[in-house]
Amino acid sequence: MGKTILIVDDSASMRQLVTFTLRGAGYEVVEAVDGADAVSKLNAGIDAIVTDLNMPNMNGLEFLRNVRKNQFFKFTPVVMLTTESQQSQVLEAKEAGVSGWIVKPFTPERLIEIVKRYAR
Repeated sequence: MGKTILIVDDSASMRQLVTFTLRGAGYEVVEAVDGADAVSKLNAGIDAIVTDLNMPNMNGLEFLRNVRKNQFFKFTPVVMLTTESQQSQVLEAKEAGVSGWIVKPFTPERLIEIVKRYAR
């Protein structure tokens, strides 16, 4: 069985694209519609997280901070997959503990490359 990746995005089509891409590369996928939903789906089987930044209820940065507060997930790789590329947001996410950053639109190959780098 492959590594399990938690996908967090409020866009159903983006979740579908990411899920299809990662399952095709041999990963198991758990989907969440926003950060609040993702917090409820965190469990010991999650090996890495790919999250959007801009979402309702709990955005990606708030979710990342929640993940890092949890002792069990303190070192779980978290990759932001977002349309945002402003350096100030990247720096804020790095300070909060983000592992990687991918700007949308992206190629499936790039997504797989980044996930493989972090989900070991």
